[in-house]
Amino acid sequence: MSMSLKQKNLNKMEEPVLKTFTISSLDQIDKVAEDFIQYISESDLESNIFAFYGKMGAGKTTFIKAICKVLGVKDIVNSPTFTIINEYRSSRGFPIYHFDFYRINRLQEAFDIGTEDYFAGNGLCLIEWPEKIAEILPEDHIKVTITTNEDLSRTVEIS
Repeated sequence: MSMSLKQKNLNKMEEPVLKTFTISSLDQIDKVAEDFIQYISESDLESNIFAFYGKMGAGKTTFIKAICKVLGVKDIVNSPTFTIINEYRSSRGFPIYHFDFYRINRLQEAFDIGTEDYFAGNGLCLIEWPEKIAEILPEDHIKVTITTNEDLSRTVEIS
């Protein structure tokens, strides 16, 4: 019996942590974003799809802003909470697609904006609230979990 896509994504969530970063303060976030990008570029990970998991207020949008800054995005980077997707260009000219699925109520809404086409393309896909579209996340997506620690620092884990 073959495994459903949803089951594969649930198994993806159980994968071991490959790398951990700590953001002690906002002053360090750009450096951590640089380290994050360097790790990804030097690793064997080949996906262009990054699913950011974390509670409300954990810092998903803030970290994505830092990643975009390090990649040379000149536009103002904001969470696409109401538009669902924002598109930016890196300094090298490749597209960066920033998704926020927090406000979708049906999976069909993700299909309606062409999410699968973005995933199949060559752009970098940075996704907030990926649990809302778990059924259509490609199996090879990279899971990034951000947690808030007691001292208000953040832990960023790649798995």
